[in-house]
Parts: sequence; C-alpha cells; structure tokens
Amino acid sequence: MVADKGKKTKLEENYEQIDTALVFSIEKLQEIQDELEKVDEEASEKVLEVEQKYNEIRKPVYDKRSDIVKSIPDFWLTAFSSHPVLGELLTEEDQKIFKHISSIEVEDFKDLKSGFSISFNFNPNPYFEDTKLTKTFTFLDEGVKITATHIKWKKDTGLPNGANHEKKGNKRQFAEESFFKWFTDVQQKDDMDEIHDEVAEIIKEDLWPNPLTYFNNEADEEDFDGDGDEEGKDDDDDEDDQDDDNDN
Repeated sequence: MVADKGKKTKLEENYEQIDTALVFSIEKLQEIQDELEKVDEEASEKVLEVEQKYNEIRKPVYDKRSDIVKSIPDFWLTAFSSHPVLGELLTEEDQKIFKHISSIEVEDFKDLKSGFSISFNFNPNPYFEDTKLTKTFTFLDEGVKITATHIKWKKDTGLPNGANHEKKGNKRQFAEESFFKWFTDVQQKDDMDEIHDEVAEIIKEDLWPNPLTYFNNEADEEDFDGDGDEEGKDDDDDEDDQDDDNDN
C-alpha cells in the first residue's frame, strides 16, 4: 500500500512538471504574440504615414485629371455604363441625369482609417437644385455611420423609376431601381467585418483610380475576347471531333 502511494505521488509530480512546462510555454508564446501585435501596430502606422504622404501627392494629379475629364462629353456616364457592375445600377432616367456629371471625387479622411466620402459634382440640370451630392462612410467601433446629401429634387422630378427593357444594340437591361436609391440609403452597417458598402467600395477601389479603362471599354473588350477565344476553341474542338468521326 505504501509503494502504491509512492507511485501515485511520483505520477502527480510528473503531471505537475508537465503542467508547469506547458504553462511556461504558453506564457512565453503570449509574450511573443504581444510583441508581434506591437510590431504590426507600428507597421500599420508607418503604412498609414506613407499612404497619407502619397495621397497628398495624388490629389493635385487627380485634380488635373478632373479638369481634363470636364472637357470630355459624357465621360462619367460612359465609364459608369461600361462598368460590369456599376452599369447594372443605372436606370434609363439615371443615364439622363449622369449626362450632367462634371466630376467625381473620392476622398479619404485625413487619418485614412476612419472613413471616406464619394462626391458627385453636377452641372446645372433639370433634375435637382444641388450641384454636389456627397455620401460619407464613417467607421466607428459600433459599426459604419453613413450620411448623404438630401437631394433637392425640382418640381415634377424625384427618385427615378427603372425601365425594364433592353438597350438598343446591347443585351444589358436597365436597372429596375435607381442608382439614387443606393445614394440615399443611409442605413448604418453594424458588422465591421462585412464589406462596408459594395457599391462604394467598387467606386473607390476600382472606378475612381482608373475610369479611363471603362471609358475606353477595355475591360469589356478583354472579357469579350476571352469569351471569343473559348468559343473559337469549342468550335475547333467540334470540328476535330467531326473529323475523327469521319475518319472512323
């Protein structure tokens, strides 16, 4: 009985040693993890500093681009309409309104991480009194706060309705819901892990950096060429199959 008691005590001592070693390893791991997080925070701050610096450099270049774009008729209408996603959001009436856009501006908040705004500048038009419509996304701990210019529609005008028929010479249909429905939607987004706003992200990260790609319709042409190659390949495969059948 004494021997059994001794064996049990030895086992307990082994377990204690194992537990102590495990606790020590976890504590060291936590120290390293804390160090990594500190390095990541410092790296993020440095990245933000660089982005802020280059945003200051970009701004006059973007301004120069805007000045040139103003001299090109229907530039933003064409770029929007040619975009594979944004083009789907424009009703027939939206397209008429977009003809009056003089420029678009995307502006990050000064610290870059707390939000951004998208502004549409308009020439005088028969639809609304505003010359600038701005939608702002502010990132808060509790979610994303969204604000937008309250559009002052002129008499007998308002949020355009869609037209569910096809464009001439194009299979794409007009949207059933106006793009301005998205603009006026200021419902707060509660989940910071989700895309804050897909349309806003596409405008900010895709259209705004290089609208000329869509104005020139290069993106659509590439997609079309790719489809064409596949179709051509399928046709060649069919011909090869037919030749094999004839040989047999």
